[in-house]
Amino acid sequence: MGLEFRRRDYRAEEQAHLLRRTHADNHPLSSPSFSPLQVEESNCRKDDFSDPLRATDGTTEISADDIQNEHINSEPTVPRDSSAQLRARKEWTPFKKILMQRFPVSKSSSVSMGSNLLVKGTKGELDDQKMFEEEDVKVISQQECLSKLQELKDEINRSWSADDRVTSLRLSIKVARLLTETSVIQFYPTLFILATDIMDLLGDLVWNRIKRKAEFTEEGGYICSLPDNFKESDICFDAKETCNNWFSKIGSVRELLPRIYLELAILPCWRFLDNHHEDVLQRLVMMTRGIADPLASAYCRLYLVQCAQRLPEHDTGFLITCMNDIKLLLLRLTPAREAVDRDLSGTSEVLLTLIEPTIEYIVRCLFKDLRQMEINDMLLALGMAINPSILSENCSCVSIILHYVLKELPIGFICCNALEILHLVECAKDSSFLQSLNFKLLGHRLCERVPEVSKVLLVVDKIFQVLSCYDNLDAYLMVADAYLDIILESHLGTYLNVILDGIFERVRDEKIGENELVILQSIFSKIVAHFANIEHILALNHFLDILDMMRGSSRNVISTQILSMAARNSQIRDPTVIEVLLEIAQALYDGLDFSNMRKDDYQHPSHVIARFVYMVDHGTQLESHLRFLAQCRGAFSSISELQEILVHSSNNLAVRAMRDGNSCNFIKSCLAFNEVTIPAIPTNLRQLNLYLETAEVALLGGFISHTDGLIDAAVNCLQNVDSVNGTRSMEDLSLLVSLLCKLCCMLVMVPGNLEQGVTRIPKHILSLIESQSWILPRMKINVLSSVIYLSAALSQNQLPYHAVSGQVIGNYQLYFDVPSYHQELLSLSGVILQGLVNVVMQESSVAVRGKMALEACNCIASSFVMSDEALEACSKLMEIAKSCLSTGDKFLHSTLKVLYLKK
Repeated sequence: MGLEFRRRDYRAEEQAHLLRRTHADNHPLSSPSFSPLQVEESNCRKDDFSDPLRATDGTTEISADDIQNEHINSEPTVPRDSSAQLRARKEWTPFKKILMQRFPVSKSSSVSMGSNLLVKGTKGELDDQKMFEEEDVKVISQQECLSKLQELKDEINRSWSADDRVTSLRLSIKVARLLTETSVIQFYPTLFILATDIMDLLGDLVWNRIKRKAEFTEEGGYICSLPDNFKESDICFDAKETCNNWFSKIGSVRELLPRIYLELAILPCWRFLDNHHEDVLQRLVMMTRGIADPLASAYCRLYLVQCAQRLPEHDTGFLITCMNDIKLLLLRLTPAREAVDRDLSGTSEVLLTLIEPTIEYIVRCLFKDLRQMEINDMLLALGMAINPSILSENCSCVSIILHYVLKELPIGFICCNALEILHLVECAKDSSFLQSLNFKLLGHRLCERVPEVSKVLLVVDKIFQVLSCYDNLDAYLMVADAYLDIILESHLGTYLNVILDGIFERVRDEKIGENELVILQSIFSKIVAHFANIEHILALNHFLDILDMMRGSSRNVISTQILSMAARNSQIRDPTVIEVLLEIAQALYDGLDFSNMRKDDYQHPSHVIARFVYMVDHGTQLESHLRFLAQCRGAFSSISELQEILVHSSNNLAVRAMRDGNSCNFIKSCLAFNEVTIPAIPTNLRQLNLYLETAEVALLGGFISHTDGLIDAAVNCLQNVDSVNGTRSMEDLSLLVSLLCKLCCMLVMVPGNLEQGVTRIPKHILSLIESQSWILPRMKINVLSSVIYLSAALSQNQLPYHAVSGQVIGNYQLYFDVPSYHQELLSLSGVILQGLVNVVMQESSVAVRGKMALEACNCIASSFVMSDEALEACSKLMEIAKSCLSTGDKFLHSTLKVLYLKK
C-alpha cells in the first residue's frame, strides 16, 4: 500500500478539541465584589521602624531660605589652625595648573634677564644693589629660563642642607628679582608660578627650622610639641630670636618687590611672634602700592592673598583693599566704553587678559565662608552697593571684577536681588569686560532657580530694554538665550515673540556666524523642549523663517528635535503641519551626507524622519495619504527603514479602503506602489517579508493576478538569498525559516496554476533548503514539515481556511476531478519523506536530534494514513528518538501514543 493522505474533518476536529464551557456567575475581568484586605496596624513601638516616606511627628521643617543660604551660613569644618596652610595649598595647586595651561610657554620667544640673576650665588653681600644695577642684560629663550630656575631651586635646597642659609637666601632674592621683569608679558604667569614655588620652598624651610627650635634645644633636648593651634606664648625665646632675625634679613633687602615676596614667603612665621596679623597684612598691602608695573603689581597681590590663606585667622579688610587697588589700576588701563570704538586693543587687551586670573582668585577668597548678612557690606565696600539710592550716587564697579563677583555670589542672594543686580551690571560701563557677558552670566545664574526669582516681570522688562540697545546679533542672542528659561517657565509668550522678532530683524542684516549658530541652536532647543504641541511652535513669530536661515549641524539638530517632538505621542493630522514638517524633514535629509558619515551619525535623524512619516494620518483622505507616501519615497530614497514603513503604510491604506468599500482602483494603486517600492530595499529577507505581507493584502481583496505576481517576486527573492561572507546571524536564519513557513500557510488559500502545476512553488522552497548549506538541519525539518502539511491540506475536499474575498476559489474547486492533482502532491511528499531521516541524522546535538525525529514523526502521523511507507519512515524516526532521549521523556511517550491511535 502506497502513500495516502489522511482525510480530515476540520470542523469536527475543532469541536472535539474545544474546552468545555460552564456558566460563570461573574465575568472573569470584572471588579471583585469583596473588599480588599485590610492590614491591621501592629502595636509595635513607634521607634521600631521609621518609614522615610511617611511624615511623623517631630519632623523638622526646612524653609526655602534655609536651603538657599545653607552653604554660606555653615562654618568651615576644618579648624582654623596651622592645617590652614595645607588647605590653602590644596586650593592653590589646581589654580596654578590652570594658569600654566591658560598661558603656555612659547618655545620660540626669548626673554631678557640680568646676567647675574641666573647664575649661582657667590660669597659676598647679601643684597648688592650696585651689582644688580650694573649687570649686563642677557637674552635667553624661555625654555632656558625655566631650566635655570630649576637649577636655582636645586641649589637652594643643597645650600640649606649644607647649613649655608645665607646662600639660600641670596639665591631666593635673585629669584624674586626675576618677577620685576615684565618685558615679555605672556611669559609672566609661568615665571610667577615657578618663582613663587621657590618662594614657597624657602618659606617651608624657614618655618620648619623655627618650629624645630621651638620644640628642641640646640643639643637636641625636647622642649615641647607644638599643637596645630599654638599661640605666641608657647614659643621659646631662641625660636623667637631666630624668627626675628629672618624678618630683619628680609627687611634689609633694598628693592621693594623682592622684599615683599620674601616676607610673604615666610608670612606664616609671624605666628611665632604675634597672635594677630591684621596689621602685618595691611602693611604688606600698602607696600604693594609702591609697585609701578601693573602686571607685577597684580600678581604680587595675588601671592599676598594666597599666602594670607595659610594663616589660621585673618579678616577680609586687606582683601577689600587689594581688590579696590586693582580696581583703580583697571580704571587707568580701561577707558569708559563710550570713549573707545572698540572694547580694548593692543597691549591693554593682553595685559587685562593676564591680570584676569588674579581678580578671579582674590574674589573667590573674598566670598569664601562669607555669611549672608555680610554680603551687602562686602558689595558696598567694593563699590557695588545694590541699594538703588546708594547705587545711583556711588557706583564705581569695574565690569571684569563684577563678572567674578557674580560667579561667587550665592544663588539665593542673586534671586532675591535680581533687579538691583541688573542695575549694577548696567552701571558698569568700562571696557574691561563685555557688558553682554555679565548680563549673560547673571541670566544663567538666575535660571538655576527660576521659581525663586523676585519681581520676574520687572526683571524681564529690564532685560528687554537692554536687548533693544544691541544691534549686534551675537550680543542679542547671547543675552536672550541666558534669560529664555525665565520667560518660558513664567509663560510670557508675548516676550518670546518679541525675542524672535528681534532675532529675525538682526539676522536679515548680517550673516549668521558659527558662534551665532550655536546660540540659535540653544534658543530653539529650549523652545522645542518647552512646548508640548507642535502647532504652538509653528505659530511663533518668524520661527520657521529663522530656521530656514540656519545651516549645518545646528539646523540638523533643531530639525531632528522638531520632528521627534511632533511624532512623539500622537498622530499628525493637520495638513498644514504635515506640509511644514515634510519640508523640515527634507531639509534635514538634504543636510546629511550619507556617503561620508558613519552609520551611527545618521541613524538617529533617519529614524526620526521615518517615525514622522509613520505618524502622519490624513484620515479619510486616503488618496492624499498615498500621494504623501509617494512623495516621501522620492524625497528619502536612501533611508531603507523609511522604505519599509512606506510599504506597511500603503498596505494599511489598502486594508482601510477594503473595509470602507472604496474603489478597486485605489487598492490596486496601493499594491502597485508597493511593487515599485519593495525592490529598492537592500536586504533580500526584508524584501521577502514585505512581498508576503503585500501578497496577503492582495489576496484579502481578491486580486489574484497581483497575488501571483507578488508571490513570484518572493520566490525570486528566495533564489537570491545567500550567505554574506559565508556567515549569517541566527536571527536572519530564524526569520528566513519563519517566512518560508508563512509562505506555505498562504499557499493553502492561493489558487494554483493549471499549466505549471500546484507544486511549483513548494519545489522552489525545497530546492533552496537543499542548495544552502548554511541552513541548519533543525530549520530544514521545520520547512519540510510545513511543505508536508501544505500538501496534506491541499489534498482535502475542504480547505482548513479560505480567503475572505468570495472571488478567490480554492484549489479543491480549481483542480476538481483532475487526476494528476493528488498524484503530484503525493509525489512531492514522497520525496520529502525519503529525505527526512537523512536531515535528522545531520544534527550534531543528540538531544536536538531526538526532538527533531519526534516532530517529523508527528508530522507524518497527522498527514498520512499509516501505510507501509509511512510506517517505515516513522519506525526509523522513533528508533532515532529512542536512542537520543531518555525513556521517561514525555514527548516521546505522547508520540508513541499518537502512532498507536493512528494505526
